[in-house]
Amino acid sequence: MTRVWQWNRPVTVREVLEDLQQERSIAYTTVMTVMDNLHQKGWVRREAEGRAYRYTAVSTRAAYSAALMNEAWSTSDNPAAALVAFFGMMSAEQREALRDAVRVVQYDDGSGADAAPEPAPEPAAPPVAEGESDERPQEPGR
Repeated sequence: MTRVWQWNRPVTVREVLEDLQQERSIAYTTVMTVMDNLHQKGWVRREAEGRAYRYTAVSTRAAYSAALMNEAWSTSDNPAAALVAFFGMMSAEQREALRDAVRVVQYDDGSGADAAPEPAPEPAAPPVAEGESDERPQEPGR
């Protein structure tokens, strides 16, 4: 998916293969299988071009990330606590991006068009327990 999102245009298996082979050895059939799996899952659509397919992302990377966050948040038994924990994991730059996004949403719905929201206090990052990792999961296709 990373390659499809980066190019932001219909791509062939051969194009993805050639790009990936610059970093590591990988078989055509492996890339073809992954692209077919992404199609079966509904993450890309494909159109026949001769004997090959051109694959196009169904949504943007940002929309995909937003859907993942929404799914995780909406399935929580305590959404407020989940948000507090999530905000606590954010860097200062990420929290600033969040504030900017809230301003955009407030401006778009008219609730904050005349006044900027008060800056929220920055929560402390929760401690990482010994033996745990703070690595984030990677997007599909990586």
